[in-house]
Amino acid sequence: MLVSVYLPTRNRVNLLCNAVASVLNQTYREIELIVVNDASTDDTIDFLQQKSKADPRLIYFNNSTARGAPASRNFAIAKANGVFVTGLDDDDEFLPERISAFVDYWMLLMNRGVRPACLFGQETWVRNGEPYLVTQRRGSVAADDLFESNLVGNHIFAPKSHYVDVGMFDELLPAWQDMDLFIRILSRFGRAHLLDMPTYLYDHSPRTDRISTRAISVRNAADILITKHAANFPRKSQQLFLQAFGDHYKIRPNIVDWVRFCRWGFWPKGMFRLLRATIRHDKE
Repeated sequence: MLVSVYLPTRNRVNLLCNAVASVLNQTYREIELIVVNDASTDDTIDFLQQKSKADPRLIYFNNSTARGAPASRNFAIAKANGVFVTGLDDDDEFLPERISAFVDYWMLLMNRGVRPACLFGQETWVRNGEPYLVTQRRGSVAADDLFESNLVGNHIFAPKSHYVDVGMFDELLPAWQDMDLFIRILSRFGRAHLLDMPTYLYDHSPRTDRISTRAISVRNAADILITKHAANFPRKSQQLFLQAFGDHYKIRPNIVDWVRFCRWGFWPKGMFRLLRATIRHDKE
């Protein structure tokens, strides 16, 4: 059963080498790796040419102009031949058993009469080359749970048809494209189920090119997701809004944020979280 892995990349050939190797060295061999080079100006093309000659499971495409990660992911998914699709970022790595474990777990759930919307796994977070945290995600996640937080992570494992049926990644979103996709897939197909083992190395090293460090992008993404998924649900709007001020983003709420939050209604727990974010970021 063929599994397709999409991997967009731009000007990170040194990191890309490890990401590509981690996919091609999977214990599960029925894999195609689709790399979309988003108009890199470094040695990415040379690397992909050489690597694809050595292992034909690597297929690559070159964007003539930069289109961004969501468009590159969508292009790769459209080209995928696999029954299942999953993704990898060019600064992260798979552990060798990731794909095999996902395939086995999917079949186990199906044999028990459970049809997941998708699978997700635990991650080992790495900073400057050193692991420092293993996620402790809950066993299953419903669409409504994602308004509280992105409890799934960066990538899912799902049939290609699930991505296609919900329209794949929203290329107009400035951030949170993954969470938007997960909300749509879980709303359509049911719960996501956890493979409770760390099989993904997530590089959490500080870098200025991370979209998550751009406050304007995160704020705009929150506004769009609220309009798309929570326009008629004040509490869900508050939950999504609060995610923009979490520890990950370091965005300080201002007076306009407070006014907007309160207009959605009185929620003491949410107000406490907003106050904590305001105080915390004042001290940083």
